[in-house]
Amino acid sequence: MTDYDAVVIGAGNAGLTAATTMQRGGIKTLLLERHNIPGGCATSFVRGNFEFEVALHQLSGMGTDKNPFIMRKVFAELGIMDKLQVVEEQDIYRFVRPKSDTQEEIDITLPANWKGLAKTLCNAFPAEKPGIKKFLNLCEGLALECFILMPKISKSKDESLLRAKCPLYVKYGLRSAKEVLDEFLVSKELKAIVAAYWCYLGVPPKEFPFQDLAIMLYAYSAFKPCHIKGGSQAISSGLLESFLAAGGEVKFNCSATAIHTDNGVVTGVTTEAGETFRCSQVVSNTSPMHTYNELLDIPTPNQAVSDFKSRRIGTSAFVLYIGLDCPPQTLGVSAASTFIVDDLSEEVAHDNMQKIIAPKHTMFTCYNYDDPSFAPEGKSAISLLCLQYGEPWKHVKAEEYAETKYALAQTLIDHAERVYPGIKEHIEEIEVATPLTMMRYLNTPDGSIYGFRQNTQDASMFRDRITDIKGLHLAGCWNGMGGFQPTYMVGQNTGKYVLKQFRESIKVAKPKATSQFTWKNIMLVMQLKFIQARLK
Repeated sequence: MTDYDAVVIGAGNAGLTAATTMQRGGIKTLLLERHNIPGGCATSFVRGNFEFEVALHQLSGMGTDKNPFIMRKVFAELGIMDKLQVVEEQDIYRFVRPKSDTQEEIDITLPANWKGLAKTLCNAFPAEKPGIKKFLNLCEGLALECFILMPKISKSKDESLLRAKCPLYVKYGLRSAKEVLDEFLVSKELKAIVAAYWCYLGVPPKEFPFQDLAIMLYAYSAFKPCHIKGGSQAISSGLLESFLAAGGEVKFNCSATAIHTDNGVVTGVTTEAGETFRCSQVVSNTSPMHTYNELLDIPTPNQAVSDFKSRRIGTSAFVLYIGLDCPPQTLGVSAASTFIVDDLSEEVAHDNMQKIIAPKHTMFTCYNYDDPSFAPEGKSAISLLCLQYGEPWKHVKAEEYAETKYALAQTLIDHAERVYPGIKEHIEEIEVATPLTMMRYLNTPDGSIYGFRQNTQDASMFRDRITDIKGLHLAGCWNGMGGFQPTYMVGQNTGKYVLKQFRESIKVAKPKATSQFTWKNIMLVMQLKFIQARLK
């Protein structure tokens, strides 16, 4: 039996950042991963001549060398920023509704430039120019409140301070995105274009808080979406190297089978190999249902039972990984990310996500559009997906699974062909993943990729930490917003929270803030105050 200060279960995004934060902070940490590589969703796989990115479509929060944003600071603190090569994208997305007998075509590309975004939308919808400007000003101000002020105010739990410092958040932040869109914009086409990122949240705008849309729109446009050379696997590998360099230990192909407690206090972890490791802190990067219902050596705590009853499992995904024998230009690809939409009604599209039928919304990503090195020379690496809930897939008979999978895959290809004709004849490699694939690989209920359903009631400010078991912590999309940036950040925050428990006995060195980020914060605060005054 070996002693550690902490054991981290799962080397996904949040598990890696939590483990690295703790180990670099002085806590002796063991990382357990059931697969043979780190990353979870942040990995890649090879088929033929292609290395396919599993899940990262756009990374937010990085900014640029001249205009850095929060994720550069996060990765710097984790010791990997200088090892990452950032590839900036010039557009946030192209939005296309193909022409049909009943509707006109919509085809607009939104630039990764805040002023350029306003100009593009105003030129496309000149009658709505005043509303567009007010709406974007609101998005900017609200996003800055959330980035700069909300973290400290949330910890203070001071409502009067919240009302004084974050008036935009108080007035608009927790209203539904649909309600705020309807207040400022008229055209259903315009609202659909602006809200297109809902496809990556898995719930329609009427269900998620406006703060989520404002943050995504501002962060992606003002600070540019990006990729990392080597894909998300490069981030995962970099984090693991930083963890190991700090003295951490990792065991791959090693699942945790039990979390041990004594009188409600964590005492250790046992693995499938029968090894037991004593520790006082466990960070679980697996789902809370698996953590509390299956791993914990006592009945599920009442606090967890109550929490689970009020939650709903989030969406999974149906994904085609396609290698084409031609460059993007041959198909007329004009942006790295394209939303292909048949029906502007998000409710109709969301209803389709709960059935195994042809989708109304698909997301097309060409990884080598902005950087040819993401695919072999003269070829293209494509991701084509639609979000789907896992429940209907659990009822597909085993003997009908392959036929069902490939039939749905064909509908996605047909859908994309309407915008990028010629895909079929250029397919060199293809792999199809269903919600059942996600369920097996991620070990999540219904193959959920974002944790619980991302609605307003699921916001972290409405959910208390489950504290029935002292020393047991959750990290990942089940503990906050889904996506890459949020899970990297929640893992780091969880790691820092655990570090606090050790400060009486272990001297923790805090990362030094660089003047670059300090000055940036000062400028953002000044910008925020100007926007708040303008919107009064």
